Amino acid sequence: MTAVQSTVFYDSDTRRRPLITEFQNFWRYRGLIRLLVVRDLTVRYKRSVLGVSWTILNPMLTIAVLWIVFSNFFGRGSDLGVPYVVYLTAGILIATYFSQGLIASGSAIINSRGVLIKMYIPPEIFSLAAAVAAATHFLLSMIPLLGLQLILGAGIPWTIILVPIPLVFMLMLTTGIGLLIASAAVYFRDVLDITRVVTQLLNYLIPTFWTLSLIENSPKALLMVKVNPVYSYLVTFRAWVYGGEMPPAWNLAMMAGSGILALALGVFVFSRNWRRVVVRL
Repeated sequence: MTAVQSTVFYDSDTRRRPLITEFQNFWRYRGLIRLLVVRDLTVRYKRSVLGVSWTILNPMLTIAVLWIVFSNFFGRGSDLGVPYVVYLTAGILIATYFSQGLIASGSAIINSRGVLIKMYIPPEIFSLAAAVAAATHFLLSMIPLLGLQLILGAGIPWTIILVPIPLVFMLMLTTGIGLLIASAAVYFRDVLDITRVVTQLLNYLIPTFWTLSLIENSPKALLMVKVNPVYSYLVTFRAWVYGGEMPPAWNLAMMAGSGILALALGVFVFSRNWRRVVVRL
């Protein structure tokens, strides 16, 4: 008997309209995106005793260490308006969301190679699903922050209902940059490691555990911090989650602009290169 060798063909989409096709796919495959997010939450903590609780414990352990180390430096005599631990927690949550969302979105397509080489699924779906999963983890991580605000008397202002706005724009930012990273990572795997280093540096350049009072006399340092797009998300999140106030208009504009621009650019570049991306997986 002669063995018949089967060949798996990748059913490529015939023609794409840049930007339009990708956004249509995001909506058309929303059910798959939901399943991928659920899979991420279940697989990540499979056979774990604490399960999803690790989503809360992980950042809290980091926050506890940083609070012990830095509370004496920044927690006394500083005009934060809230206990330092609340200020610190809000900063760490945003920084963690940005770094984890970016890495997850950028590596999702490579990690899904086994599926993509066997059947046709728009590759960008996996990047968006990874970013949505990171957003879900961020929402769960907000539980201890809100608990701290209540316990320490900071309260929960009405502006808490506006928090989904920076959440959505951060989702757009991480998805867009993630698609750019994915387009490059299939050629150079080092891109993912470089991204980890860069995101860590960017997170140190925003006042997560330190305060702007440290650099208030240095215009160049202040400018370097404020042009960091993540800074606009941090300021907006803090203003709405515990400040009960509106951030500066330029801050909102930078947040919205960076999210929209990153998503549009990422989707456009990926739409022009997606066939080469799949072939090189």
